[in-house]
Amino acid sequence: MRTEAAARPYSTAPSVRTPALDTTDAVAAAFARLATLDDGPGKDRLLEELTRAWLPMAHRLAARFRDKGESTEDLRQVAAVGLLKAIGRYDPARGPFEPFAIPTIRGELRRHFRDRTWDVRVPRRVQELRNRVRTAYVELALTPGSPSPTAAELARHTRLGEEEVGEGLAALESYRALSLDASNGDAAEADGGPSLLDALGEPDRGFQLVVDRESVKEAVRRLPSRERAILYLRFFEDWSQSRIARRMGISQMHVSRLLAQTCDRIRHETLAAR
Repeated sequence: MRTEAAARPYSTAPSVRTPALDTTDAVAAAFARLATLDDGPGKDRLLEELTRAWLPMAHRLAARFRDKGESTEDLRQVAAVGLLKAIGRYDPARGPFEPFAIPTIRGELRRHFRDRTWDVRVPRRVQELRNRVRTAYVELALTPGSPSPTAAELARHTRLGEEEVGEGLAALESYRALSLDASNGDAAEADGGPSLLDALGEPDRGFQLVVDRESVKEAVRRLPSRERAILYLRFFEDWSQSRIARRMGISQMHVSRLLAQTCDRIRHETLAAR
């Protein structure tokens, strides 16, 4: 992974708030100046300065989600996308930047967990049940001397019906896929029983696709944060190039050029990894 500052203008590594942007008035002035700049090095430098100045806040918000099974780096990247959206949407006339940015970044993190990390798609209501049941399970299980809580105990603790608790427990199982090394069916009680992998038929011809997908993940992680954000908005959120350009404060031609360069880079790195 490249570490040069010039090569990673939107790096998510921890940074120190730029002294020039240490006050609310200075931040508002920077955004007002940003609105007057045409696309070019000057605007890019100011966007970089604003992004670096507020990344520590985005990282703190990401850290609050670290117990949900996602890597710190992935959470920081999602938070960085939220920060870029906040910078693109902010109007100094609405008030200070921080109270505006925090809900945007939190919303991006919550959307990531709602839409990207469930192996089986479940309704939002069931996801919320899952969160309540999980919290209650942890609270009851941590009580000294207590066994694993029953469904009835969870229902009393959460003030939910046992049927709703059952839905929440089922959603807990759906949050992460079962390993192929796990025992299959009734053989679960027997040592050395056949695994789920043993039940598969012919070799899957899509294995190379999995390898390519993992290679693409690594290539994407090595991209600067702005390019990562543009890819995310274009291919995961299905935004048009013109909408991305407005949100990022750059021209559509610049977005098109960045997308082409980024896709070429990912393609070359993925082919080289084969």
